[in-house]
Amino acid sequence: MSKPKVFVTREIPQAGLQVLSQHFNVEVWPHYAPPTKTQLVEKISDCEAMISLLSDKIDAEVFAAAPKLKIIAQYAVGYDNIDVQEASRRNIRVTNTPEVLTDSSADFAFAQLMAVARRVVEADRYVRNGQWQVAWHPSMMLGYDIHAATIGIIGAGRIGQAVARRAQGFSMKILYYSSSAKSEFERKTGAQRVELDTLLREADFVSLHVPLTASTRNLINAEKLALMKRTAFLINNSRGPVVDEKALYEALKAGNIAGAALDVFAGEPTPADNPLLTLDNVVVAPHISSASHATRARMAEMVAENLVAFFAGKEPPDLINPEAFKLNK
Repeated sequence: MSKPKVFVTREIPQAGLQVLSQHFNVEVWPHYAPPTKTQLVEKISDCEAMISLLSDKIDAEVFAAAPKLKIIAQYAVGYDNIDVQEASRRNIRVTNTPEVLTDSSADFAFAQLMAVARRVVEADRYVRNGQWQVAWHPSMMLGYDIHAATIGIIGAGRIGQAVARRAQGFSMKILYYSSSAKSEFERKTGAQRVELDTLLREADFVSLHVPLTASTRNLINAEKLALMKRTAFLINNSRGPVVDEKALYEALKAGNIAGAALDVFAGEPTPADNPLLTLDNVVVAPHISSASHATRARMAEMVAENLVAFFAGKEPPDLINPEAFKLNK
């Protein structure tokens, strides 16, 4: 009996590929850059499964080109690149990799927060570019304290709560905005649930941890940025379109907020001429919040485990559209 064919849209860690090779006929896209839509459609035309990344747009056109497709295993927590409703309509299962990257992403969010507040990237450039001419000066590279400051967390899911736990170690006051109260979270961290505008007015650091939906797109716009303190910082490692980049640039350029740290952008990769990249008070990264060796390896294992479970006639452990699930007997 032939093995089911799986297309993997980018090379993932060997921890996952080794499992896949035992159970499937696997083809891995060999290039660092993602396949174009035309290439993707061609590659999955006879596949029963695929492993996708956030940069792969999976819509009705893709589904229509893959009549044998039964399951998509997303190598990420988020899945806004996939038309899940259309997948469900076609009885195609979709899975993701939840929880595994919570702590790695929270670590990175806090690293961004610290880097922008204490001007770590600026200081690095200052030394490397030969600008350091005096051994020590009272006003050299002054930044903002993190300890005892107020952090405002927008989106108190797994990652947002993990960021709050890190903030506790810095004796920070924790505010959060969420569609629902999180009583256990409040009990463990002392976090206070407030309205969004209140959070923006009071926080020294605003950290975004919401999924990209119709209601969160451009959630942080010119109106919301105007509520923030001039000494406040915005940190975003959720999704780029949650922030209106033009409005953010204007706010930073005018000094209406102190700085921003961004791991995600409205379009990725962001173009080299993005005006935000010209500002010294912005720390940027190429969407690497979960990029630790251990986390990425475990994500690879999880996508493989979801496919193995499905083709064994079981419910995949990380199924996100159970309405589409029927045992594959």
